[in-house]
Amino acid sequence: MKTKKLVYSSLLLSIGIILPTLVHLTGIPGNVFLPMHIPVLIAGLLLGPTYGAIIGVLLPLINFLIINMPPIPTLYIMTFELLGYGLFSGIIYKRTSNIILSLVCSMIIGRIFGAIVSYVLFTMLGMSKISPYIWLSGSIITGLPGIIIQLLLIPIIVKALMKKAY
Repeated sequence: MKTKKLVYSSLLLSIGIILPTLVHLTGIPGNVFLPMHIPVLIAGLLLGPTYGAIIGVLLPLINFLIINMPPIPTLYIMTFELLGYGLFSGIIYKRTSNIILSLVCSMIIGRIFGAIVSYVLFTMLGMSKISPYIWLSGSIITGLPGIIIQLLLIPIIVKALMKKAY
C-alpha cells in the first residue's frame, strides 16, 4: 500500500508541475483555472491527509524553483493554502466519505489559511491597511472557473481511481 501511495504521489506531483505550465503557455493566469489545486485535492481525497498536506506544500515550492511561478509573495500564501486543501480534504473525507463536502470544506479552510498568511505578509510589508478579505474575495471571484472545474472533475477522477486502484 505504501508503494502505491508513493507512486500516486509522484504522479500527482508531476501533474501538478505540468498543468500549471500548460495553463501559463495559453496566456491564462494560473489564478483563474487553479491548476495546482487539482492534484493537491485529489491527493488528500485519495491518499489521505498526510500525503495531501505534503503534496500541497511541495507543489508551489517545486513550481517556483522550476518556472518561478507562483511569484513571491504569492508562493507563501499558496503554500499554506494548498497545505490546507490537502490536509483537510483528507481529514474530512476520512470522516464523511463525501467527496463534494470534503472539497467544499477544504476549499474554504485552505482559503482561510491563505487569508491569514496574506494578512501576516501585508502587515510585515507595512501594508496593514489592506484587508485579507481583499485577497480572499479576489481568490474566489478570479478563481471561480477553476473552482467549478474542481467541483465537476475531481469527484469523477477520484471515484474512477478508487475503483481501479484500491
